[in-house]
Amino acid sequence: MPVTDPVADFLTRVRNAVKAKKVTVDIPISNLKLGVAKILEEQKYIDGFEVVENDGKSILRLKLRYIAGRNAITGLKKISKPGLRVYSEAKSIEKILNGLGIAVISTSKGLKTDKQARTENVGGEIICHVW
Repeated sequence: MPVTDPVADFLTRVRNAVKAKKVTVDIPISNLKLGVAKILEEQKYIDGFEVVENDGKSILRLKLRYIAGRNAITGLKKISKPGLRVYSEAKSIEKILNGLGIAVISTSKGLKTDKQARTENVGGEIICHVW
């Protein structure tokens, strides 16, 4: 059965793996998921990722990050949904937990964090919040 919202599936798989204290999580790959994984790695929410072949299909394998036995990711929330897209201009992008979390934003210049989007003065679709 095809997934109607691939990013929501991505976030749910990561959320479930973190709760189960898994070391890695495998996710079907797409360019958008690859971009979100790069941002999570840059912001130190995961220890890394790799693209691996499994039964002839490429999958994205994330290595989850734990600091002193606690998850680096404490929460994930999908903001823009297929039935309700959420857009914001650069100056009105809100800070997540007073700057302790990040928002992943799809801009005309690619995927950016909320801080990068404000710095570069670009708005776009708010994909998700991570903290």
